[in-house]
Amino acid sequence: MEIRVLRYFLEIAREGNMSRAAERLHVTQPTLSKQMKDLEQELGKKLFKRGSTSVSLTDEGMLLRKRAEDLLAMADKITNEFQAMDDITGGDIYIGCAETEGMRMLAKIISKIRQEYDHIHFHIFSGQAEDVSERLDSGLLDFGLFIEPADLKKYDFIKLPITDIWGLWMTKASPLAENKTIKPHDLLGLPLIISNQAMVKNEIAGWMGGNYDNLNIVATYNLLYNASLMVEEGVGYALSIDRIIKSYDDSPLCFRPLEPTLEVGLDIVWKKYQTFSKASEKFLEYLKKEYI
Repeated sequence: MEIRVLRYFLEIAREGNMSRAAERLHVTQPTLSKQMKDLEQELGKKLFKRGSTSVSLTDEGMLLRKRAEDLLAMADKITNEFQAMDDITGGDIYIGCAETEGMRMLAKIISKIRQEYDHIHFHIFSGQAEDVSERLDSGLLDFGLFIEPADLKKYDFIKLPITDIWGLWMTKASPLAENKTIKPHDLLGLPLIISNQAMVKNEIAGWMGGNYDNLNIVATYNLLYNASLMVEEGVGYALSIDRIIKSYDDSPLCFRPLEPTLEVGLDIVWKKYQTFSKASEKFLEYLKKEYI
């Protein structure tokens, strides 16, 4: 299976049309069609549902699309690393981040590096711990920013000098907005929107002291912005860490911390025994100088 053929496959998947894909790839349509038939024969699976004017992916095609995107991202990353191997003035650094104000600390490091090495480029992936961990393990990311609790056994890490606090997002019109804090019994009966991460659920369950199964969870989220829109529209109350959504004077939302306080730390991590590019080595050097 050739990288070039996978690029062809992804272009067809994006365009949904063989002719347009061929035009963008600067190949003839018969050549492109043959390449895809050869790919299907090699894999022993049908990848496309072919219509009169368009094509769509089969279930097998959807699986290949996910794998091909990861493979090509890795191929491009390897190419960039080798091109920049002898040139510390340039290179690419890939960082996966949870939603947290702690990202500001990394942003300050990035700003300092860019002032000295303006040909180093940063690629930020925002996602849950499971998504970031998967990309770290497969080599698609160089570093990850995790919110505790997190499984760090397979990583080296630096604990950042900052913590986040869990609380409840609600509209300012909510009766609970008059409270300074939110206690476990306050959540009972509320329509709640919570993170779908397993470790987060465990953390909240521990804080609830055995009443987690009695919560009325109406929706889950992986990133908070869309959850905040549901809060604004009256769907429910969102459990989250603080400072992700900015609550300005004219904002319809407000945040109230949990009581007892549920505070979590932040860790910047990387794979043990990882071989870094020159650019990533420089990023780690700045991190250690700043936070160790």
